[in-house]
Amino acid sequence: MTDPVNQEPPREIDDPWRVMRAATRARIGLGRSGNGQVTRDVLAFQADHARARDAVHTPLDTEALRLGLRPRQALTVTSAAKDRPGFLGRPDLGRRLGIESRECLERGDWDLVFVLGDGLSAQAVSRHGPSLVASCCDGLPGWRIAPPIIALQCRVALGDDIAACLGARMVAVLIGERPGLTVSDSMGVYLTHAPAPGTPDSKRNCLSNIHDHGLSPAEATVKLLWLINEARRLGLTGVELKERTPQAPSELQREEKGRLAP
Repeated sequence: MTDPVNQEPPREIDDPWRVMRAATRARIGLGRSGNGQVTRDVLAFQADHARARDAVHTPLDTEALRLGLRPRQALTVTSAAKDRPGFLGRPDLGRRLGIESRECLERGDWDLVFVLGDGLSAQAVSRHGPSLVASCCDGLPGWRIAPPIIALQCRVALGDDIAACLGARMVAVLIGERPGLTVSDSMGVYLTHAPAPGTPDSKRNCLSNIHDHGLSPAEATVKLLWLINEARRLGLTGVELKERTPQAPSELQREEKGRLAP
């Protein structure tokens, strides 16, 4: 009979995937129990799937977003989609303004307007939108920037309709991207010069994956400011405007340069 007191503890199984899993949020090297996954991974998948669904269906807190945009006085508009099911089932409705919203926008003389849309993740624009708008406005002295627009049931092309109503020569749409199973609060920015209803996506520049584990709002601000200024200089956006923002040297590059210096 085995003595339980003197029995050796079970050895910890060496997991060769541990280091690689720590370097990525992707699902790699998942455990297996017979022909199925281990309970830990199944539960983690279900939790991430629930977060993704919540991101799509959770409504945008417009008052909190309005407070985050202060001292700029934001306006709120709604697309032609009257509710979430209509927005998800009819993407075309999310690309044009509702009649009441169209009537509340007054035409002016604006260089740029920022549109903050819920898209497919309201929490994304709530978390990352206000800081990006504030930093960009500070980085564009002398520009005539319209009051920010909060857009509900919003697709990217809704920004074209909004800009046309306001008389803005450029629009930057900050919008919640489709959530994945590792990130549910990713935001994208779509910049369009001379926006008008019917503008094709090839006429836009996009910065995507703006979140805490991807492109940071600070890095996105630098890239967006470069694109805005180049769009104004060249009079265009889209496939003809290549994003070539000067990259700051990394810490490793600075150390290498210091070693080679005389």
